[in-house]
Amino acid sequence: MSKKKKPQRYLFEEVFDFLKHNDSKAFNYKQLGAAMEINTDGERLQLIEILQTLKQQGFVIEKETGKYQIKESKQFVTGTIDFTTQSTAFVIYSETENDIFIPAKKTRDALQGDLVKVQLISRKSGKRKEGEVVEVIKRARTEFVGTIKVNPKFAFVIADNNKIHVDFFIRSSEINGAKDGQKVLIKLKEWKSGDQNPTAAVERVFGNPGEHKTEMHAIMAEYGLPERFPDAIEYEAKKLPIEITKEEIAKRRDFRKIKTFTIDPFDAKDFDDALSLQKLDNGLWEIGVHIADVTHYLKPKTNLDKEAVHRATSVYLVDRVIPMLPEMLSNFVCSLRPHEEKYTFSAVFQMDDDAQIHHQWFGKTIIYSDRRYTYEEVQTIIETGEGDNKEDILTLDRLAKKLRAERLRKGSIVFDKAEVKFHLDEEGSPLGVFFKTQKDAHKLIEDFMLLANKKVAEFIGKGGKQDDGEAHIPQNKKGDDSKNVCVYRVHDVPNDEKMQELSGFAARFGHQMNLGNKSKVAQSINKLLQDVKNKKEQGMIELLAVRSMPKAIYTTKNVGHYGLGFEYYTHFTSPIRRYPDVLVHRLLEARLNGKTYSSKDELEFLCKHSSDQERTAAEAERSSVKYKQVEFMSDKVGMTFKGIISGVTEWGIYVEIIENKCEGMVRNRDIKGDHFFYDEENYRYVGKNTGKIYALGDTVDIKVMGADLVKKQLNFNFDDESEGKKTKFVDHKKRRGR
Repeated sequence: MSKKKKPQRYLFEEVFDFLKHNDSKAFNYKQLGAAMEINTDGERLQLIEILQTLKQQGFVIEKETGKYQIKESKQFVTGTIDFTTQSTAFVIYSETENDIFIPAKKTRDALQGDLVKVQLISRKSGKRKEGEVVEVIKRARTEFVGTIKVNPKFAFVIADNNKIHVDFFIRSSEINGAKDGQKVLIKLKEWKSGDQNPTAAVERVFGNPGEHKTEMHAIMAEYGLPERFPDAIEYEAKKLPIEITKEEIAKRRDFRKIKTFTIDPFDAKDFDDALSLQKLDNGLWEIGVHIADVTHYLKPKTNLDKEAVHRATSVYLVDRVIPMLPEMLSNFVCSLRPHEEKYTFSAVFQMDDDAQIHHQWFGKTIIYSDRRYTYEEVQTIIETGEGDNKEDILTLDRLAKKLRAERLRKGSIVFDKAEVKFHLDEEGSPLGVFFKTQKDAHKLIEDFMLLANKKVAEFIGKGGKQDDGEAHIPQNKKGDDSKNVCVYRVHDVPNDEKMQELSGFAARFGHQMNLGNKSKVAQSINKLLQDVKNKKEQGMIELLAVRSMPKAIYTTKNVGHYGLGFEYYTHFTSPIRRYPDVLVHRLLEARLNGKTYSSKDELEFLCKHSSDQERTAAEAERSSVKYKQVEFMSDKVGMTFKGIISGVTEWGIYVEIIENKCEGMVRNRDIKGDHFFYDEENYRYVGKNTGKIYALGDTVDIKVMGADLVKKQLNFNFDDESEGKKTKFVDHKKRRGR
């Protein structure tokens, strides 16, 4: 696979970071190119341009003709700016250094997420670093979604994103027909020095706020999600050769006569995994984890592949799926639909009744799915012991439970968080809320997918050898051989400080944690999550436990997956909806054929892009859920509900309604009956005169005061009839002897 040209921004940051970390030396462009594995003419030209730009901006000096070195200066740093809702900001510039605080009046013309140059302001010893933005180096984005306010001669747009701290000025000639109060998409034109507001132009009018179509299209535009595939991409997908041929079957291991089935949600259309099961003559169970062979159709360098790279993931909003691949591929050609022959890429395991693996095999296969099950159908078989293929289902369930028990014993952490879903009418309006929880049927599939992902990662990363049914032999225990490059799904160890915060909060409810070593911490978190089940603090403990964990990302640098307790882990099992899985399929096929696929540098770039797109997708999904929650509650203003305090901040108290998990806020100024002060350390508000306490995890009665569809906010107040409850409180300072 040829090396793709990197976006200018990423290469700029990489060059700058390299020079910063090698500040004692001067480099010419050839030396830099060799050190950074830049080996295409296009990137070399970019590199020369970047060095000239860095010199002009004062970041580097030309020590001698053509040789550049970072300029010695402790007064300037570069980083990404992150605004607060109060218009102040922080600049993130180092993994090891604290962020730099930027006062509201010193953010210059920076907008959320921009790459900026900051001048450090002198500060007293021991206090946080403070700075001033002196230059915006790169814009994070130039398009924004907001609500337009039209005046006779001009207009302003107020951005939906509350981290966009300024309104945009729109000239009357560039309103594009938008009416006052409508939701629009704007493009930033300029922000001149001295101007209070940036200037923009309306690119698209979505419609009136609060309407389903308007809000969903606005969410998609806000997060840069496409509404459809370009015609050329759809055409390319429809022209793919899709017939099953004898020539191709001859290259594959044939599973068509072995009982195989899929287990998916009732409304699924893209079936990307199937399981097969048979008892072998040697007394072992053979379990095949069969994954849609997307890479048989999706070839590198094609327009289809470029579009898949760009999207990187499918996005699941409340009313629609924005797929990574066109429907022709995702729902038909690649989907493992029942009673159809399909090409697959499989991980096949021979295991005994204790789920101990004796042999494993990876390779291209062909299957025939005998049955499509829903999770509900499989759950009924597990619970009643009756139904089609009950012996096979019960055997898989029993083996999955043994795999799960072993995983938990070795430190895997289990979060059983309920997922909010909606019943929608034909217009997209929410009729009701329900919760998607994991039962044994879901866990059965999860356990075998985790097994396949883990073993594929080990096979590639350790340099395994295939031997026709025999277990592979690890050749490289550290997995650092450049020939064994793999795309990993990693999850680093938790931050000690965040673990201490979780432990301190849990102690308020009488739960003790063991933070002695890595394995003890994982076991302690699992015990804590079990202990809080069905208790008032359950939701808050689970939320804080999730927040204490680092975000999982894709990378070629393996640090293991702490949350699962795996030394090696990847994503292999969902190539229809995740591009990293496509990469892993190509890497595995290359390894099995004794070849290499791509370079570590290119793979790392694609990993970063995929991780970024995954975060964007998650934010868009949360935004769509929040909108539907507010819409669902909009006809319930004035009604009273029981809720749990889910967050305590200096500006108010968040409460989650128990029956539907809709969250809203009681603003601090609306808390009646006393003057309440915010106790940040203990996540609570305390009445100055009455001693009344509203603490994280408390059960309270709230009244719905308002449902703002534009801001996606629910406004609550504590019901006058309810009483704030005091929570048993431990003074941590006294307990620790401080």
